[in-house]
Amino acid sequence: MEQAHHGAWLLLGKCAFCDISLDYIKIYEPIAAKLLADRMAEMIAQTGERGFHFVDEAAPPALMQALALEIIRRGMTVTWWANIRFEKSFTKDLCQLLAASGCIAVSGGLEVASDRLLELIQKGVTVSQVAQVSRNLTEAGVMVHAYLMYGYPTQTVQETIDSLEMVRQLFELGVLQSGFWHQFALTAHSPIGINPSDYGILPDLKEISFANNDIQFEDKTGIDHNQFSFGLKKSLFNFMHGIGFDMPLQDWFDFPIPNTKIQPSFIENALMFNESFGTKPRAKIVWLHGLPQVSYFTKTKKKKELAFAQLTIHSKISPLAITLPKPQADWLLQVLEKTQIQQKETTTFAQLEADYESHFEDFELFWYSQEMEALREAGLLAL
Repeated sequence: MEQAHHGAWLLLGKCAFCDISLDYIKIYEPIAAKLLADRMAEMIAQTGERGFHFVDEAAPPALMQALALEIIRRGMTVTWWANIRFEKSFTKDLCQLLAASGCIAVSGGLEVASDRLLELIQKGVTVSQVAQVSRNLTEAGVMVHAYLMYGYPTQTVQETIDSLEMVRQLFELGVLQSGFWHQFALTAHSPIGINPSDYGILPDLKEISFANNDIQFEDKTGIDHNQFSFGLKKSLFNFMHGIGFDMPLQDWFDFPIPNTKIQPSFIENALMFNESFGTKPRAKIVWLHGLPQVSYFTKTKKKKELAFAQLTIHSKISPLAITLPKPQADWLLQVLEKTQIQQKETTTFAQLEADYESHFEDFELFWYSQEMEALREAGLLAL
């Protein structure tokens, strides 16, 4: 196990309930991926262990990408997992890359599963975004654990029940695999602890000269959030085992609760968002595998012979065969060789498009074709 540099919400330095004012958290210095891989290799040599847990509060996606590329280039066989923030940067392609490098799991803070409260927390994400990122990770084979919270300052009973409904839908649709409910705790060095009146709570401050951390407080809403503890944890235990999705939320509690105001298809609708048509021009094109086997053949159409090629890709999962006209297939073979992960020079999406259109027409029609979609699923990534 390796402990990486520690930081809270890293690049943004945001989180209303985290102790981001402490030096050991706010002074975050990202480490170069090559040095990180060097240290991993040293620890493997010293201990024989190949499992690594990076304990950053939220590992930067760019650093995770660079580390994944470095691991694959070196041919390292490792498993690793990290804490993340559910940022938009965790695209489908990046998640595929992480999985290919040995990333088996991530944990991240969904916290309150309420867009109003997520904004108040300064989380920088929405519930829909969390669902989409979790989907990308899950489909890549990376397990997702969510930190959940109840009893946040100003949180209403309705918002607690609505959060539970969001969590129920996330588990029912299979984009979350694990989670844990935490009751909000006020800490001295968090933005809330420093400015409690801004969040509607009354702290019970004590004269403490040593280990001043947790602070007792009174929530101005007057809600006894502790009463939800058993029902939230019991329901989550069932959801993690794939059961209880059809039970009314009321059945998890032994006191009356309001009906949820969340639409039954909220998360399902969020997952309909398709990011694949928004590739950035500067995205780096990377091919994860070796060069495919090629076989050429001809077809006769309207008394005219046309040349085709079948490309067979051998990945870790199963062979993939795609058929293209010979000119496009020959161009693609050159692209795959040039973008192999071991190559030092990079090719951007814009360069790829320009090169294609110097030989053929309509790059978008080619890139989003059924054959290329299959190839991209197999490991032709835009990062």
